Amino acid sequence: MSHLTTLLTLSDSRLPTGGHVHSGGVEEAVSSGLVVDLATLRSFLRRRISTTGLVTASVAAAVHRGSLPAAAGEGGDAETDARTPAPAARQASRAQGRGLVRLARRVWPDHDWGALGPTPHLAVAAGAVGRASGLAPEHTALSLVYTTMTGSATAAQRLLALDPGDVAAVTFELSALCEQTAAEAVKGLADLSDPLLDVLAQRHADRERPLFAS
Repeated sequence: MSHLTTLLTLSDSRLPTGGHVHSGGVEEAVSSGLVVDLATLRSFLRRRISTTGLVTASVAAAVHRGSLPAAAGEGGDAETDARTPAPAARQASRAQGRGLVRLARRVWPDHDWGALGPTPHLAVAAGAVGRASGLAPEHTALSLVYTTMTGSATAAQRLLALDPGDVAAVTFELSALCEQTAAEAVKGLADLSDPLLDVLAQRHADRERPLFAS
């Protein structure tokens, strides 16, 4: 598998990391009246890319480079916990990380995945997968930033019955921001937190019968 194909595959929404059942806070934002149309979705995606996307990608890039250990409970795992105040957001991250490692064991069976533990954070799993696959840290960061955007965009499309073409146009519009954010992520660990997204994540966990896991 070429590096380009690997990058495209890791950025595919069909990847079984659970991304298709996680809205990244959009479901709660829609329910709360914060995201109601394309304009408010665009603003939400910008915010999510620049905060959650940057932080997650920066941890993944550090794990990929080896400057943060990937061992369970240490390094990237501990740094992600410290940067994820909402318990619900931490749970969603670990659920997606578990799914990614499950896939990685099939694709790269000779690689030692045991150190990650059973439920690594998504950033830690992505960093380890990027390194095992031969990608550059910049590619690992970009794939995470991109899927941070598209996961929420696709969820909003379904929840608000938006025109798929309109939503796709918004993601194209934000592609430059994704690249800038990924480039920033590889420079070092980001220490941002977004209280609104934390509140949305926790409020979503308390909802009865939500459509998305997060």
